[in-house]
Amino acid sequence: MAYQPKKRKMTAEINVVPYIDVMLVLLIIFMVTAPFVNQGVDVDLPKTQTAETVAQLNNNNDTPPIIVEVDKDGNLGVSIDNADMVHGLSLDELIGRVKAELASDPKTLVMVGGDGRTPYANIVETLDALSHAGVGSVGLMTDPLDKPGN
Repeated sequence: MAYQPKKRKMTAEINVVPYIDVMLVLLIIFMVTAPFVNQGVDVDLPKTQTAETVAQLNNNNDTPPIIVEVDKDGNLGVSIDNADMVHGLSLDELIGRVKAELASDPKTLVMVGGDGRTPYANIVETLDALSHAGVGSVGLMTDPLDKPGN
């Protein structure tokens, strides 16, 4: 009688342990680097007493305004549809984004906010470029002035 080895049943399983290890390493990397991601640039807006809120300016229009920021170093940023601010744009890139958004909804407000320490020339240059691009109305953003006793 000849020796016959036992026949093994083939199984088709995927070993997921290496995938779990890689996932945990990536999770740790993202958790460590997340605090270092810069979500925006601090802009100290000038203060005024007569400023209107965006809601008051945006009568019967649910579209959020296009916000253009100029930081203290003159760097430009834009936020469209309340999205995160995109920084480091050139003036031409900024104008292109604003014009593209206004082409789809011409009634969208355009608001420019400049840091209080920004040279006035940077704000005027941005306003002038928006005007030459055909943006009809541009608002200037400010913070409300604190009233004495508050």
